[in-house]
Amino acid sequence: MRLDKYISNATDLSRNIVKRMIKQGVVTVNGERIKNAAQQISDDDEICIEGSSIAKPKNRYFMMNKPAGVVSATKDRDHETALQLIYEHRSEELQIAGRLDIDTTGLLLITDDGQWNHAITSPKSSCHKTYLLEVDNALDPSLTEKFSTGIWLEGEKRRCLPAQLDIVDDFHARLTISEGKYHQVKRMLVASGNQVIALHREQIGGIVLDDDLELGEYRALTDAEIESVRSRG
Repeated sequence: MRLDKYISNATDLSRNIVKRMIKQGVVTVNGERIKNAAQQISDDDEICIEGSSIAKPKNRYFMMNKPAGVVSATKDRDHETALQLIYEHRSEELQIAGRLDIDTTGLLLITDDGQWNHAITSPKSSCHKTYLLEVDNALDPSLTEKFSTGIWLEGEKRRCLPAQLDIVDDFHARLTISEGKYHQVKRMLVASGNQVIALHREQIGGIVLDDDLELGEYRALTDAEIESVRSRG
């Protein structure tokens, strides 16, 4: 990581301020005064400002209860984005781990840890995701078995992987999938002769949406929640 980015990530200082400080010669790396903001830094290096050591930057991990009408994107010309609801230092460095459609609500994970993000979103991870869905027509009890053997989606060459469908009542069910095909949940119901009219994600892997979070609110993940993703690897 560049020296200026390292210091900015570890403090509340902007990159421009950090660059000025480096040029002024108040920054040392392992005791050596450095004036090159682009110098590469490793985790083992000791960085000091005016003789005081700074803490190593830490990755950040959040869960959000995404509202409908908000897009899972960094920038969007026409809609509010999930990252615009995050009020954190260096929010532009955050990324979304597992997107949701604009009209889907619920659990959204946000981080600046690329490897952690990959552990969730990689097709090889088989990270389970659970959704509460509402449908247009009454659910046929036989769908439980059909979903467990894999649903064929239009335009796909292979069946979906086995999914668990738990029917709550005639018009509501919980669906757990381990893939991330485009609009997968909605397409699975269409393939079954039904239509999703409301969709809410409740869980990703071992991370369950906090019931205390109102729509649009977020909180930092606990250490246990963070490690639940790492332990899958």
